[in-house]
Amino acid sequence: MSTQFAGGDSSLAMAKGRTVTLIGAPTDTGAADRGSSMGPEALRVAGLREALAGRGLQVIDRGNLNGPGNPWQEPVDGYRHLAEVTEWNQLVHDAMYGALKNGQLPILLGGDHCLGIGSISGVARYCREHGKKLRVFWLDAHADFNTRELSPSGNIHGMPVACLCGFGPSQLTEMSGHKPAIDPSWIRQIGIRSVDPPEKRFVHEQGLEVFDMRYIDEHGMRQTMEQALLGLDDDTHLHVSFDVDFLDPEIAPGVLTTIPGGPSYREAQLCMEMIADTGRMASLDVMELNPALDIRNKTALLAVDLIESLFGKSTLMRRSVP
Repeated sequence: MSTQFAGGDSSLAMAKGRTVTLIGAPTDTGAADRGSSMGPEALRVAGLREALAGRGLQVIDRGNLNGPGNPWQEPVDGYRHLAEVTEWNQLVHDAMYGALKNGQLPILLGGDHCLGIGSISGVARYCREHGKKLRVFWLDAHADFNTRELSPSGNIHGMPVACLCGFGPSQLTEMSGHKPAIDPSWIRQIGIRSVDPPEKRFVHEQGLEVFDMRYIDEHGMRQTMEQALLGLDDDTHLHVSFDVDFLDPEIAPGVLTTIPGGPSYREAQLCMEMIADTGRMASLDVMELNPALDIRNKTALLAVDLIESLFGKSTLMRRSVP
């Protein structure tokens, strides 16, 4: 039996009056190539603040965190730019945790997806202190469950989920004050379609729940999301980590790693609308937007559109069933 949630106007009502904090993290130190450091400004140019305000939210834009530049060096002991990645993630951890303590809903504007380590570590710390269960939706083309033993590149944007689950350097795995920061059973990975064979075996060993594109093709986005949402209740903090390469590159070309066969526009909208229907999303990452590879900010505009849906914008026209 699927979990039932209020939808449509109810999710919009939940959004009204909430305070959302935008936190920019302009870095690409964890990625293979440059460009995602420009992501936060592209989202602002695409009207993110105005769109959220239009949903009835109070919006605070904290501007951008100020971290180290990209030194563009080769990996050392299996990790590229570990010191810089650690500093950026600590900044993100502190900002996300601080926003939650202040009763705000933080939205991290990345930046490459290595920043998910700091973001979710901060969220996990807050949830432990407040007795909340944590559920993480990882919307991505990639599992991001590499380690230095599995990754030939040493790029840490391919390792954040593994680090959060306790596999990686102590600077990153212990950032939340607890190792591991999260249990693999708390994660639902959706849209996955590019995983190296050794990484795939490691994912299976750790028991992550993965709804890959074949699952979505076979069962549809509605059933996929019903399964992913099972077990959410009033004590659950839902964190969404949205890597823009989750989307099919035909509609979202502005990403570093374009992997064909991702969710269509309507599939992505349904995914976001069903998350909004729960009323339980309490923190959000928007990652890996690369304006250098985009077309007239097309991908940023789409991302803003989907973020609006996470906060209650819906195409639903039929009457809700009481």
